[in-house]
Amino acid sequence: MKLFSIEEAKILIEQPKGTCISIYMPTHKLGTQTQQDPIRFKNLIKEAENKLVEGGMRPQDARDMLARPQELDEYQFWQHQSDGLAIFIADNFFSYYQVPLNFDELVVVTDRFHLKPMLQLLTNDGRFYLLALSQNQIRLFQGTRYSVNEIELEDIPQSIAEALRYDDPEKQLQFHTGTSQGGGDRAAIFHGQSAGEDDQKENILRYFRKVDSGIQELLKNQQFPLVLAGVEYLFPIYKEANNYPYLIDGGVTGNPDISKPEELHAQAWGIIQPYFEKNRQELVERYQELAGTGQTSNNILEVVPAAYFQRVDSLFVGIGIQKWGSFDAENNQIEVHDDQQTGDEDLMDLAAIHTLINSGTVYAVEPESVPGNSSSAAIFRY
Repeated sequence: MKLFSIEEAKILIEQPKGTCISIYMPTHKLGTQTQQDPIRFKNLIKEAENKLVEGGMRPQDARDMLARPQELDEYQFWQHQSDGLAIFIADNFFSYYQVPLNFDELVVVTDRFHLKPMLQLLTNDGRFYLLALSQNQIRLFQGTRYSVNEIELEDIPQSIAEALRYDDPEKQLQFHTGTSQGGGDRAAIFHGQSAGEDDQKENILRYFRKVDSGIQELLKNQQFPLVLAGVEYLFPIYKEANNYPYLIDGGVTGNPDISKPEELHAQAWGIIQPYFEKNRQELVERYQELAGTGQTSNNILEVVPAAYFQRVDSLFVGIGIQKWGSFDAENNQIEVHDDQQTGDEDLMDLAAIHTLINSGTVYAVEPESVPGNSSSAAIFRY
């Protein structure tokens, strides 16, 4: 599964001008609804085709443009979904993301990709990663305030036996399988050649270093907190191996192998929520301290150009609010309209996206929580 990141957003934003199709739909992980998702998908593809034709494209050209996305219409694809599916199509371009967000069905055909429904996956207000550790299994989850989604791990060892299988033969692990007293599935039990505690810790540390190497590659350039889940004695060993700079102290304690993702998510959110609230409150206080110095603004006419030209350090935007208009970056001219006009874009979306791709921080909050009693508020770098 491809993670949606700042780098992925840049690719979509920098896509050459032309006809861009953005499709959003809710998806399901289990049950009969998984059988309905392909039907919904076909209906949305048809809606996109109709929009292209209404915009002046020849019907055959429209069908050709939408041919590749229809390759997704396979049984196995729909059996391995998250909460939402986002699809982006342009000339010689096709990309999709399975994400832990509950989308409304939406088809947008315009001259750039519509990214606003994905915005909360890039903001620093609820997105986190959860790494479930055990000697027999490694699982990584992408979480938001409301949901969690497991990430498929391709280049990360799935167990201590797998991680150390080809290491120094003198230090290879031995293992045997046993059966719990209550019967049921057989579980692998691992130990080093030496029964000493130091040897066992060293084996686990080497295992976790390989896990950390894979996590580093998967989450490179990410800035979201990582929470651990596992038996408590594993936490300090993993922290010794860890190189990801946003690992949170503490973690979800217990055996994660027997916990459902929703159970791990609920416990992890209890740990991570104060982290987000503390960061947000510190920025609110900073905004209030700098108000009136020229280093802040809650005027969309100032915020949008500042975001585009890399001046915005931190930005608050009100959820559910649109500011329609246009921005001419070449001439640094901006227009705001009371109602959406042809060619308009959501200036709030524009400001947030450019703040993010320019390494700023964005908080999507309830409108009453935006500092300065406005729909947006920015702290400038200079």
